[in-house]
Amino acid sequence: MAAPYYLAIRGRLVVVGKEPDGDSVRFIAEHPEHYRQLKNAHRIDPSADGSVQLRFEGVDAPELHYGSAAQPLGREARDQLLAWIGFSDLDYAPPGETRVTSATPESVPAFILSQAAEVNGRPVSYLLLEEQAAPAQDGAWTLVDRPMLDRTLNARLLQEGVAYPTVYSSTPVGHRAHLRTLATEAREKAAGVWAIDASAGFVLDDQASIGPEGQLILPKLFRRATDYLRARDGGFQGNLADWLLQVSASPSRNENDQVVVCGGIEVHLSDLLLQANRTVRFQADLLDVVFVEK
Repeated sequence: MAAPYYLAIRGRLVVVGKEPDGDSVRFIAEHPEHYRQLKNAHRIDPSADGSVQLRFEGVDAPELHYGSAAQPLGREARDQLLAWIGFSDLDYAPPGETRVTSATPESVPAFILSQAAEVNGRPVSYLLLEEQAAPAQDGAWTLVDRPMLDRTLNARLLQEGVAYPTVYSSTPVGHRAHLRTLATEAREKAAGVWAIDASAGFVLDDQASIGPEGQLILPKLFRRATDYLRARDGGFQGNLADWLLQVSASPSRNENDQVVVCGGIEVHLSDLLLQANRTVRFQADLLDVVFVEK
């Protein structure tokens, strides 16, 4: 069982020349050697400027740029996160306006709280602005209790409905429960994503049907559906669940996630999908799903 102790790493958040979105920004550690204490530290490969892409613990915001694909509220989620961090006067490069060309200030001091890097080398992190980080100390393992968790931007994203909850088996059980509570309260108020969420039943015709002017679904499900549509355009015969089953046989590209539902039943993502003609139904409460960390 995961323990609620996280390594505090001080640094700064940067956006110029980057493509931030609603649940991830780039971070430059003041002492990058601290990364060596994290599980799977060998996966972390900072870019030339020393920055790494973060994966926010426990949340998943609508996609702004999954390749060329995007979701409803993706731009709004990014703009809200960057405003909370303290960036302003942002300019973006055309045509897609996802890459930042200028911002005020150029960087913002912050702490990340992390235990491990995920498969793509991103530290899985809670994010705290520097003034909210006490009593965390750079390079020290820190107990992330409920008061500290509530000060993270991760928690705020859920409280305001800017992002969906997406927890993993690596997330401490107590954190999962509290993040679920925050998301439940947001859903009851129909805040943000919950006002238009269509994950329980959506029409999957083409990319436009789940694109910026289409239906909003859980981002992880959106990414799987987007990859499926590309495969279908390439000649794949079958529905979304069929495609997930096919790629699950590939050790290099298994997108048929293992998930735990109903307090302990382990299934695959494909088991939770029911498709009738054009309509796909996700047969689990989004707040009850725990993804198994790869």
